[in-house]
Amino acid sequence: MAICVGKEGRLFTLQTKHSSYQMLADDKNVLLHLYYGDRIGEEDELQDLIRRSDMGFSGNPVEAGRDRTYSLDTLPQEIAGFGTGDYRESSVMIEQADKSLAAEFRFAGYEILDGAKPVTGMPGLYDTEEEKGQTLVIIMKEAASQVEVRLNYCVFEEKDIIARWAEITNQGAEEIHIKRFLSMSMDMLYGDYDMIYFAGRHAYERELEREKVKRAKVEIGSVRGTSSHHYNPAFILCEENAGEDQGACYGFCFVYSGNFVASAQKDQRGSTRVQMGIHSAGFDFGLKAGESFCAPQVIMSYSGQGLTTLSRNFHTTIREHICRGHYKHEKRPVLINNWEATYFDFNEEKLTALAKQAAALGIEMLVLDDGWFGKRNDDNSGLGDWFVNEKKLGGTMKQVAEKINTMGMKFGLWFEPEMISEDSDLYRAHPDWVLQIPGREPVRSRNQLVLDMSREDVRTYLLERLTDILSNAPIVYVKWDMNRSICDVFDQSGQYPSCELYHRYILGLYDLLEKFHQRFPDVLLEGCSGGGGRFDAGMLYYSPQIWCSDNTDAINRLSIQYGTSFFYPVSSMGAHVSAVPNHQTGRVTSFKTRGNVALSGSFGYELDPNQISDEEKEEVKEQIRKFHHFYDLTHEGDYYRLTGLDKKAFFAWEFVAPDKSHAMVTLVKTDVQGNDLPVHTALKGLDPERRYLASIDGTPMAVRTGAGFMHAGITLPQMLKEYDSVIIELTEER
Repeated sequence: MAICVGKEGRLFTLQTKHSSYQMLADDKNVLLHLYYGDRIGEEDELQDLIRRSDMGFSGNPVEAGRDRTYSLDTLPQEIAGFGTGDYRESSVMIEQADKSLAAEFRFAGYEILDGAKPVTGMPGLYDTEEEKGQTLVIIMKEAASQVEVRLNYCVFEEKDIIARWAEITNQGAEEIHIKRFLSMSMDMLYGDYDMIYFAGRHAYERELEREKVKRAKVEIGSVRGTSSHHYNPAFILCEENAGEDQGACYGFCFVYSGNFVASAQKDQRGSTRVQMGIHSAGFDFGLKAGESFCAPQVIMSYSGQGLTTLSRNFHTTIREHICRGHYKHEKRPVLINNWEATYFDFNEEKLTALAKQAAALGIEMLVLDDGWFGKRNDDNSGLGDWFVNEKKLGGTMKQVAEKINTMGMKFGLWFEPEMISEDSDLYRAHPDWVLQIPGREPVRSRNQLVLDMSREDVRTYLLERLTDILSNAPIVYVKWDMNRSICDVFDQSGQYPSCELYHRYILGLYDLLEKFHQRFPDVLLEGCSGGGGRFDAGMLYYSPQIWCSDNTDAINRLSIQYGTSFFYPVSSMGAHVSAVPNHQTGRVTSFKTRGNVALSGSFGYELDPNQISDEEKEEVKEQIRKFHHFYDLTHEGDYYRLTGLDKKAFFAWEFVAPDKSHAMVTLVKTDVQGNDLPVHTALKGLDPERRYLASIDGTPMAVRTGAGFMHAGITLPQMLKEYDSVIIELTEER
């Protein structure tokens, strides 16, 4: 069983295929965390791991009597209160009706539910026919205030996944205010750990950082209204010696797209408190009698075999239990986006010429980016006026789409529904629809403001406009963009206080996305926020792929896609071949290398195919052939990082089919030196007993067993040019 309960109903053990998680409600009804790690026996009881002592200056609850060794300040807990004797970082802080800031919860019972319990108003893991979850709900109550917290633990046994989140209900008669309410808090009794997180900036996202967890807190987060380019809402806690193939690793992935915080910190006893949830900055959520608040979900996984296994746990879980819709497993079309080819400067003639050449090369879909609506010819106007500029396009959207269809291509469209320009008819009609503080000039970014997604009238308008356009033209793809961070947080309708608005914005966004998903289930929705500014599991619930970064430079993409791969499957990464010199870096990289890097993603192009050479046009055809040939590997196979960021000479990664009959290795030469050394790498994930043929572009290199390739490795022909690349294909010899 995935959920095992002791005879007295107070010891709880969550079992996955390779891991166990154990908690105990002790004799004072404090819920203690005992263990999370490699699988233990169902009958094992680990309460003896806790050794209490009087630490001094750590208060004792009244139930402890004269026992100075019993303190909330030193015990490993599953929910961390505030103001009642635990001086570490709290997970819940409540302003009570009497204005006191106290929260102290005690065990009051439990429930076991078949299946994955939905997360109220937000995305979360869901059941499939192949695997259903099981959910443990532990009920915690605070007697003094009549507040109840339900701690949810959803177990997917075969995936080695436990998802955590919490719900709070005011069962008292007077209003309370939640000042802090994290989704998960866990105290790990023993061990020394590193925290791996993924930081960056616009156009250079998800750089891997690794810091030792000490008494100074390691914390990441966002107060930008989005999960952000700057810190991805996912992190890893691992042993100091942990690497790709060894060591204990714990992964935490937030299923949320707004403000967040995640932290790890050692306490005075050497225990490590790990937390994740909505950031408390600017957060104050009122609950009247009978009202509830639900925190977002955190997906957790443990691997005792290193980072590769941990990543694979998240990849399969996100592909199978987060991503939804027609394109969850359906092959996605090779697209060409006109943005870097034309920017705003396009008309019917330019689009037709671009599409005609793209179709001749085998590209399967044209995506019309920014500038097709209102008077939108630059960044300064038109957002919000979602009406087709027929003069610019030379006809209606239906006529444009059908014309593209006659060329044998599908048609997709760019939107930025959450944003508005002050120079727009919509703003002039509804200035109260934007986030703006009365008496203050708004902060502009990309010369645009933000629509208040907490308002139902705003969401209704947007859904109507989206529906009008998509229902009247054969559009099969939508790129959903968002090109700024959020500030000036104020509800001009007066419906909600500002301190609730960041979260209500995200709830409103999810509501709109869910209605869009239900209305257009067969439309491929690709998320985007200046590229990767909202690349998170919450958005993947609605859009199975996300624009990985605005940076299309193949060499920068090596680190961007590398960092992304620790939690998110390659199928979720929008990756494209762009023109050179690259628009973000000015770098010149071969067409071949640009293609080889982009093939490790949801593949497409951002260039004008009429501006490339005949030789490059042939390369486009070959790249598309490779995309289809390797599709099952890149989108459904197991992913292996063969090198890390510390490998200066080259960068390499690998895909292996689930049945281990087929593999693909991509290698990019990143540094060339005089009298250069051979390029050599060991492979991973193959069947050691089977024999494989390794070839480069159809030319055989070597035949040996999987064990031979994994232990002895493979040596490539000399690569003299910087940024050269190869794809090595391995096929089983039968």
